[in-house]
Amino acid sequence: MPRAAASVPRRSPKTAGRVSLRVSSADMDAAQILNALPDPVLVVDYRCGIRFVNAPTQEFFDAGANRLVGAPLSDFLPADCPVFFLVEQILSGMRSVSQNDVVLEAPRIGHQVVDVRLSTFNELFDHAVITFHQQSLSRRMECQVTHRSAARSVTAMAAMLAHEVKNPLSGIRGAAQLLEESASDQDRMLTRLICDEADRIVALVNRMDAFADRQAVERTSVNVHAVLDHVRKLAQTGFARSVRFIERYDPSLPPTFANRDQLVQVFLNLVKNAAEAVPAQGGEIILSTAYQRGVRLAIPGQEGRVHLPLLVSVQDNGSGVPEDMRGHLFDPFVTTKAHGTGLGLALVAKIVGDHGGLIDLESQPRRTVFRISLPMHADTDSVDGVPRELT
Repeated sequence: MPRAAASVPRRSPKTAGRVSLRVSSADMDAAQILNALPDPVLVVDYRCGIRFVNAPTQEFFDAGANRLVGAPLSDFLPADCPVFFLVEQILSGMRSVSQNDVVLEAPRIGHQVVDVRLSTFNELFDHAVITFHQQSLSRRMECQVTHRSAARSVTAMAAMLAHEVKNPLSGIRGAAQLLEESASDQDRMLTRLICDEADRIVALVNRMDAFADRQAVERTSVNVHAVLDHVRKLAQTGFARSVRFIERYDPSLPPTFANRDQLVQVFLNLVKNAAEAVPAQGGEIILSTAYQRGVRLAIPGQEGRVHLPLLVSVQDNGSGVPEDMRGHLFDPFVTTKAHGTGLGLALVAKIVGDHGGLIDLESQPRRTVFRISLPMHADTDSVDGVPRELT
């Protein structure tokens, strides 16, 4: 008799084409599981010596496992890093601790803002497990949307003021000049005051006119380092003569796709703010660039997804931005200066947003950093030779 055909289980449309493998817990290697995690995970002993690292940790510290394991963590993080204090808390008996927005800065890792989680083993209480969760750009994107909304409100206000304010002011100023011809010396002081105040308001309206939406600006391939060098020379021959400039550039940084004049305006505003914030003696501004590998972002107002690998930072050693103002510093008419208009940083945020970039702020006493992420020029935006076209 012919043999009966073997029964084949049916596959649903969702599982068709997939191969199902049953893996026992004995076949699962703990190291392989940890290596599959996206976040850096490492284990340190009571002396903060590194005992284990997963694959993302090696990429995070730009060093192989042979270099990391057995070395003290202080070889890779500065001695005053909050991570060491958190390790002490774990070793003193706490089961787990965490701290958000920890700034890590070292030659190997550059500048990183991470959330740190630490816990201990059940058996090895003299060891600590450290997890670094690198903050995504979602927080910066959320702030950027707010900046753009604020800029749009100023755009509408600028158009209204140009029509409703500048024209009447012109008539008021003309009337004051006519009165001045036949006025006494004492009255001329009043007519001059009217003219000066009218000129001041017109100048403010003209500054707001920079927010007006006009036709798209022409963009080309722009060397960011050339822009920064131009801004530094302008600053050093003018408002920042007594300030020390430090340049930390990535020499292999590719060009960005931007309008050069607008980028000059952006960084000139940031450098001017920094120069006004630093102390009279020992003032220091650090200009730095870096290439950051990140995900593509879907940014409101932009078609497709945008890759923003170019990071440009302007850092100063001033007193810092008050905490209650940091979340609103890019809003129009918000300023820390006694006689400021509060439009400079709002305009910076608008230009960066128009270029599809992101801007954020980190501030503490003697260390304030503005960071701008920009896209690469299309001809150079590639990974392993594959162009990163907008999708």
